Amino acid sequence: MSRSETITHRVRVQVESSYSEEHSTPASKHWFFLYKVRIGNEGQKAVRLVQRHWIITDASGNTEEVRGPGVVGQQPLLQPGESFEYTSGCPLRTPFGSMRGSYQMLGDGGQLFDAEIAAFALSEPGSEH
Repeated sequence: MSRSETITHRVRVQVESSYSEEHSTPASKHWFFLYKVRIGNEGQKAVRLVQRHWIITDASGNTEEVRGPGVVGQQPLLQPGESFEYTSGCPLRTPFGSMRGSYQMLGDGGQLFDAEIAAFALSEPGSEH
């Protein structure tokens, strides 16, 4: 299990990743990882998550970028003090790698800003890095 946490513009992003043995088939070079994200608004004004940007790197150094609207089909509006949690997954062709990225947020006054997602590891238990 790996964790990361960062605060950007009073938006706290916490991530916890884990290996999913039931969704993985290492003999076919398919490892699957779950990650749980908690996004908290520690500011004084509402913010909306409008886009995601992930940078996924496997053990071979291959990098994939994923961009899209919202997360898990939603663009949550977070009032001051509120948080939003979701779980998603990521396949890799190697037993370990990493993810990092950002969420594009829309502030109450219409300004766009990026909330950083600090790097976290994706790792099959017992795999060597």
